[in-house]
Amino acid sequence: MQSQLRRTRDGRWMGGVCAGIAKQYGWDVNLVRLVFVLVSLLGTLGIGVLVYLVMWAMIPLEDSSATPRW
Repeated sequence: MQSQLRRTRDGRWMGGVCAGIAKQYGWDVNLVRLVFVLVSLLGTLGIGVLVYLVMWAMIPLEDSSATPRW
């Protein structure tokens, strides 16, 4: 059974979305943040910020039994 994606409490800067993605897939968190910033600013005219906010609201916190807020 594969673990569910969760926002992390450790190593997060804002909401823990990028850190949670990096932890889930075993990637470097700074690389995930860099890719997110580049895509948000250069590729999609800022739509990445909206995607981040939606992910922040929907992905539950680590060690939390609460369901996603949606």
